[in-house]
Amino acid sequence: MNIVLLDSKTLGSDLDLTPLQELGELTTFSTTASSQTKKRIEDATIVITNKVVITKELMQNSSKLKLICIAATGMNNVDLGAAEELGIMVKNVSGYSTNSVVQHTFALALSLMQRVSYYNQSVQSGIWSDSDLFTDVSNPFCEIAGKKWGIIGLGTIGKEVARVAEAFGANIEYFSTSGENKINDYHHSEIDELLSICDIVSIHCPLNNTTQNLIDASRLKLLKDKAILLNLARGAIVNEEDLAEELNRREIYVGLDVLAKEPIEKDNPLLHVKDKNRLIITPHIAWSSIEARKKLLEGIVENIETFIKQKT
Repeated sequence: MNIVLLDSKTLGSDLDLTPLQELGELTTFSTTASSQTKKRIEDATIVITNKVVITKELMQNSSKLKLICIAATGMNNVDLGAAEELGIMVKNVSGYSTNSVVQHTFALALSLMQRVSYYNQSVQSGIWSDSDLFTDVSNPFCEIAGKKWGIIGLGTIGKEVARVAEAFGANIEYFSTSGENKINDYHHSEIDELLSICDIVSIHCPLNNTTQNLIDASRLKLLKDKAILLNLARGAIVNEEDLAEELNRREIYVGLDVLAKEPIEKDNPLLHVKDKNRLIITPHIAWSSIEARKKLLEGIVENIETFIKQKT
């Protein structure tokens, strides 16, 4: 059984791939460009991909292909309709990164709320050393307790963010992007109302036709002054050009772990906002704690083992 892993670099070099090797003849590629995919999977029985796109044409060219394992939860890089039509099973791994994403959500929120970048720079630059005070209160910050935390997308991750935010003393509002998830322990607000009343807004919804460009110039203007906006979902949910303009126009704070184009392009306007202390961008790492990546690998192995059992 030929198993081809197309982008092992996304799993990290610290993971032990032995469990995969025990399931068949494993061929790994650190990364795979679109021009390389056809050749690399043509004799594969099982393909493992994180972000490498698998089209109908590629599947049709791979006569031995029986299973595509997506090393992620999102499945938008595989033509699912074509896979079903061709009798190719597609399996993802869900739930492996919840703790990691929730933790990173609060890492961003707390860094922005506490003005960590500003105060670190005050110390590193020598400003605090030259002052005559034991403290520095030049850039006031506030507490999460008593604030309204708005959650866009109250799925598994959104609910866990809500639970932790409540532990900090926040009051939860949420918006269901599907319009179907409205029976919860929290108050549902429509998107415009949520943006206008919340002190912190975090995004945890899927990217689809409904959420594409959901947060644009008109909605960014609804945010309260000094509000914090966090995107831990997909980059294209927030219009980046509009966001850069809003950051330059007034005082809001933004934490992003995802972007419409990854890695970030050097001419992205977000790299050129005036006040760097009000924007944190991390390189799509919220999902990738060591523990989460181990769970992901375990999920892939389990999916392959289940497939083998079904075929024997």
